[in-house]
Amino acid sequence: MGLESEVAQLRRGDLDALAAMVSRYQNRLYRYLMRLVRQPADAEDLFQQTWVRVAERIRQYDPQRNFDAWLFSVARNLAIDHLRRVRPDSLDEPASGEIEGETKAARLVSKDRPAIDGILERERAGQVESALEELPVTYREVLTLRFEEEMKLEEIAAVLEIPLSTVKTRLRRSLGRMRMTMRARCPNDDRNANA
Repeated sequence: MGLESEVAQLRRGDLDALAAMVSRYQNRLYRYLMRLVRQPADAEDLFQQTWVRVAERIRQYDPQRNFDAWLFSVARNLAIDHLRRVRPDSLDEPASGEIEGETKAARLVSKDRPAIDGILERERAGQVESALEELPVTYREVLTLRFEEEMKLEEIAAVLEIPLSTVKTRLRRSLGRMRMTMRARCPNDDRNANA
């Protein structure tokens, strides 16, 4: 059964369709929530709350809209509400447009290999995971949606309910932060010299 038919069945009240959708999105949605809240128990609770909310509001969903973006928007809104209650300071975005220690010249587009190529290498996965965890929520979520969920920038803007330009800025800043963290952790790594 395809996603469109599952959505149509759920709109008619068929709970078997909901079970199929939960199964379809289980890993992706849970991973996304874990990136935002960092606590497995909280992510599990939010995962369940997301599906309850989906079941409650499925008739409000516009089938012309991307279902993934709508689903992740529902999950994100619940996660942000949760973070506002338990850790409001975790939602603060760095105040400055500058990345600490970075010059304007360093922010120019490079013709070198993109930093994300090096980040995704298997042997560095643990370091990347750790560096990602240090980022503010606003940066973690944009990286997660772009590189783990492989969403287009326009889809990310829809999920986060922010302008496309803000998505691009957060993506650039988060990659810059990741690059700086990786350089600091592995200063003698030749891959960081070109990142």
